[in-house]
Amino acid sequence: MEIILLEHVEKLGKMGDKVNVKNGYARNYLLPAKKALRATEANVALYEKKKAELEAHNKALFDEANKKSEALKGFSAVLIRQAAETGQLYGSVTIRDIAAAIKEAGFDVERRCVFLEKPIKDLGIYQVKLNLHPEVSQTILVNVARTDDEAKKQAKAYSAE
Repeated sequence: MEIILLEHVEKLGKMGDKVNVKNGYARNYLLPAKKALRATEANVALYEKKKAELEAHNKALFDEANKKSEALKGFSAVLIRQAAETGQLYGSVTIRDIAAAIKEAGFDVERRCVFLEKPIKDLGIYQVKLNLHPEVSQTILVNVARTDDEAKKQAKAYSAE
């Protein structure tokens, strides 16, 4: 199915690009999320008419994401969890836990912005990527420890590296 992108979609294209995608991807994700329009003559004309408005909206989102990125530069979240003597957690740290810790610190970051390849299952310090906008990302540190003292020791050892 040929579509016109209404915003930048990672690994697919930039705003205004005409791309071919599989029907299911377009019908189930891009079209309902208002990230794209079907590439019909009427929709092409509609896109050209609303192009300036869409670019202004995207620019505003980009600027907001840049501000969040600058504010989060150097941010480190400490998560206290129970763990075995070997350092393996009695559960795991997920995207939801990280997003909650960021919100507690006073930053407005949605859960869908946190990118974690797999859940964290051991004590330690991990780098976690935040995708604040398709063109803006920031890396934060997540310190998983049993106690606050242990978290401080881990942070000190990590900064010494």
